[in-house]
Amino acid sequence: MRDITKQIVELEWAMFGKVQNRGGRTACQDDAQTFFVMRTSQLAAWTEEMRQSYLDDLRAAQSAGRNPLAEKYGYMMARTCPAEYEQIKDRLPPRTEEKDALIGPICAAHVGWLEQLAARYPILTGRGRAIRKEGDSPSSTSFETYLWGELATYSLRTLRLYAAYVAQLLEEGRSMNEEILLNTVRQYGYTSLDASEAYFAKR
Repeated sequence: MRDITKQIVELEWAMFGKVQNRGGRTACQDDAQTFFVMRTSQLAAWTEEMRQSYLDDLRAAQSAGRNPLAEKYGYMMARTCPAEYEQIKDRLPPRTEEKDALIGPICAAHVGWLEQLAARYPILTGRGRAIRKEGDSPSSTSFETYLWGELATYSLRTLRLYAAYVAQLLEEGRSMNEEILLNTVRQYGYTSLDASEAYFAKR
């Protein structure tokens, strides 16, 4: 694991363990292996500059006594639990128009990529969340809203780098979601997405 990625994931894991949920501690907060696989797979699809900027974000938040992983769930509540969000929104760093302008296209690209993947690999992608925000409910958060909440915790610098890279990938006809999923299945020992899909199709 690259050193910068290792630093990011270790910081995130420590912050994730401190997230307080309405129903108490969740099982995923004690599943370090899955957390590390998921996060390293995502970070491997980023550029080095994006990773460094995000590490800077985490360090700055830590120095300020903030927990971006907890803030992520707070932002998501704007869509999943609006009434409860109204009670906590003043505790969250305010989102700006510039942030929202950057987050929108990033989310749209990821939703499009994931829907393309779902058409090709329905079993692999069917094991996850609903894709679009229309699938949100108080008990279920869509991929789109989960990403939207996470991006809201990033600095403007990180979001600008992210948006620029997404635009580059779209121009090149590449899919970040496909790269992330491939990174994931490889960590579990599969050589390709096709091999992983075929394995789960037999189960």
